[in-house]
Amino acid sequence: MENNPSSSRTDRKTIERNRRNQMKALYSQLNSLVPHQSSREPVLSLPDQLDEAASYIKRLQTNLERMKEKKDNLMGTERTNYASMSSCNGTTTGLRSPQIEVRETGSTLEVVLITGLDGQFMFNETIRVLHEEGAEIINASFSVVEDTVFHTIHSKVGDSAPSNGAARISQRLNQFVQDDNAF
Repeated sequence: MENNPSSSRTDRKTIERNRRNQMKALYSQLNSLVPHQSSREPVLSLPDQLDEAASYIKRLQTNLERMKEKKDNLMGTERTNYASMSSCNGTTTGLRSPQIEVRETGSTLEVVLITGLDGQFMFNETIRVLHEEGAEIINASFSVVEDTVFHTIHSKVGDSAPSNGAARISQRLNQFVQDDNAF
């Protein structure tokens, strides 16, 4: 077999042309992914397009990190104190034994229910018990601190409630929470 120098040269030229076309297509694809400020901008040179793409990627990475931190803060699982928080209270996030405290002041009741993040059912049942006993819900609120939810319910025990209604409500709510803790 004979090596033809002109054939080798044309092969190299074809390979180089294909490589350049492929790079041009990749640059075009990269440039199409980067948002542009306005359509009136002059066409940027290739190095400027690459710089713009690199800075856009860095901005996206910064935004992603900031959003991850915000999510962690909102979820109450900040990485810096998560391990110490778990070892201090000995509980798993969201799994906390519910506690209830009922305070009676005249005809008003203040019910404070402390649960884990999974305690929505307990709150609903507390409201149900209050309604069954004839109490009128005046206000209900909650606040979340890390993996603990504090529910506060203000209610009024009216004339429609049976006699000694506040004591009965308190007893039923405490029994309900104790029964739930048994499981």
